[in-house]
Amino acid sequence: MDIKRDRYLHKMISYMWDGQVKVITGIRRCGKSYLLHNIFKRYLLEQGVREEQILSFELDLVKDMAFRNPIALAEHVREIAENGEKQFYLFVDEIQMSDVVPNPYNKTGKKITFYDALNDLRSLPNLDIYVTGSNSHMLSSDILTEFRGRSDEIRVHPLSFAEYYAAVGGDPYDAFDSFAFFGGMPFVLSRPDDAAKMEYLNSLFSEVYLKDIVDRKKVKRPDVLESMVDFLCSSIGSLTNPTNMANSLNSRQKRAGENTVANNTVKSYLEHLEDAYLFRECRRFDVKGKDYFDFPSKYYCEDLGLRNARIGFRQQEMTHMMENMIYNELIIRGCAVDIGIVYSSEKDRKGRSVQVAREIDFVAALGGKKTYIQSAFALPDEKKAETENKPFSLTGDSFPKMIVRHDIRKRWYDEKGILNIGILDFLLDDSLT
Repeated sequence: MDIKRDRYLHKMISYMWDGQVKVITGIRRCGKSYLLHNIFKRYLLEQGVREEQILSFELDLVKDMAFRNPIALAEHVREIAENGEKQFYLFVDEIQMSDVVPNPYNKTGKKITFYDALNDLRSLPNLDIYVTGSNSHMLSSDILTEFRGRSDEIRVHPLSFAEYYAAVGGDPYDAFDSFAFFGGMPFVLSRPDDAAKMEYLNSLFSEVYLKDIVDRKKVKRPDVLESMVDFLCSSIGSLTNPTNMANSLNSRQKRAGENTVANNTVKSYLEHLEDAYLFRECRRFDVKGKDYFDFPSKYYCEDLGLRNARIGFRQQEMTHMMENMIYNELIIRGCAVDIGIVYSSEKDRKGRSVQVAREIDFVAALGGKKTYIQSAFALPDEKKAETENKPFSLTGDSFPKMIVRHDIRKRWYDEKGILNIGILDFLLDDSLT
């Protein structure tokens, strides 16, 4: 099945020949290698680049094992490109498979890594470099850190609904239901039936992601890591912090004494999960005060199919799933996303004036523009609609405001200029943010 990833392709095209190392990052199995070796390569060939101008190495394969030695890789590429008059493109997949080797000129000195090799090759004016990499020894975020200031990041996500629907076609509402259940990991589309899809998603969590983190970070309490994953998957869109999470894990599983989960352990493991691109923190932001709150925050899963698999495809509450879906879509569109907090002056039971915090689900910022978004499964009556609308009136600005809903299909504006839009309409129209 041919899957289009035009958003990432256009980004890669815009970075061509800028002198930087292009680092393709993202959760494992989201399509990084396919983007590089299939989509981008096809583009180059269509532009007249010849096959021999593309120097491709897949370090996880036996055929390229010799080039895990970074010195051998650099020497081989330099020999081809340095003596050629043409432009060359270097693709290195699974770069973390590269070995760390002794400096042949100083046996006791700093060892040579692939960072040294690629920085050396950056000096060739006729070579454009692209790398991918993520596994138990080195996730993509490490690679990006090493090349800070000398790299461009192309962050790849699981399929958006627009990409998913373009691939599967058919009735859009049937596609939406399937997307909400199985998510957007590309390989899911090739699985023959629902049982195979479920099995694949379950194996990703247990056999790939969690093992990667345990091995790479030398996690001493994998049982706690797994419990945290279960907690986060069950509570997407709920406010929490490391203290609350530790307390919940201890009370739910009756942990005591040496078996107690400490706050610092939870905090550290949260960082591991974010580093692996499994979850992302969404912080609360005072819209008028312009300050972030230290805690609590919300955590959203990178892919709903992975989330659903982890909890046994139960808890299919569309309210929280919609919220996660909208958040992921905003991130894919390149927005910076926060939870907006605004305050209203209201009367308490004794008639005293008090400040009450109201929440806007998402404040999405992109290119100097802000958009306020509420996620609502349904607004069956005026009271519910008023509750969703009220925080918008407290922002004190005129940036666009919208309510994304599951219970309508045709978009419309109310008398205050607030857009009411169906979830499918929102997901398929990226001009809205």
